[in-house]
Amino acid sequence: MPSAALRAMTGTAEPKFGSFVIEFDSPGMGQILKAAGCQYALLDMEHSGFGYDQLKRMLRYCQSADLPVIVSTVGGDYDMVARALDMGADGIQPAKVGSAAEARAILDHVRYAPRGARGVAVGIAHDRYVQGAPAPKLRAANRDVVFFPKIETPQGIEEIDAIAALDGVDGIWIGHFDLSVAMGIPAKFDHPRFLEAMQCVAAACARHGKSLGRIYDDTEGGLALHETGFDFLCCSGDSWLLRRGLAEGIARLRKACRGPRAGTGGSR
Repeated sequence: MPSAALRAMTGTAEPKFGSFVIEFDSPGMGQILKAAGCQYALLDMEHSGFGYDQLKRMLRYCQSADLPVIVSTVGGDYDMVARALDMGADGIQPAKVGSAAEARAILDHVRYAPRGARGVAVGIAHDRYVQGAPAPKLRAANRDVVFFPKIETPQGIEEIDAIAALDGVDGIWIGHFDLSVAMGIPAKFDHPRFLEAMQCVAAACARHGKSLGRIYDDTEGGLALHETGFDFLCCSGDSWLLRRGLAEGIARLRKACRGPRAGTGGSR
């Protein structure tokens, strides 16, 4: 069944830490993230190239580590949302949600009747293949699956209060790169208009008791987000963290190796 742990994290002010998985389909990934202190994983299906077979495996890897997973989908179409949920996603994060009407339509794909229109199959991946009465399973899924629409356009910012007010929206996720590009200020995250948009979203989430999430690159950036009102803090992503760690380690050693070794006189 969906992780009640992820549901329990939403709507609270204390920071929840995770990381973005966009490159590495590894059996150890869930265990690695958990050992590093992550409380959830954000698994990308928009930019990664991961297919549904990979998604299903990766969700099992994270379940083995008792690590809840939010799956980021290309959009909110039924095919993408329902498949990810049936494979065992604990939360869903469709990209480029621009209005309350769009968020409400996606919610129909997320929830079972009478709260939505999600198709029913039980005894499969999402309920850990356990047999049992369907009704309690459907109620548990409706209660525990987390819906995090991703806001990445000026329209979404304009509609943010109406989106955050919706029953069934558990939090808002900001796609900061796409939003900055759509605003005409690519990657200018300190631009006054971008900062104003972040304040607007934070105020809407605070007003309606909803969580707020975003990826951050470094400690200072993460702290600034938390002070703004973000509580789901996602520490970079697997490929970026590996590249950064390798680059820093190699650069330090390369610098240290430039001097002559003791006793060599600077030549071999």
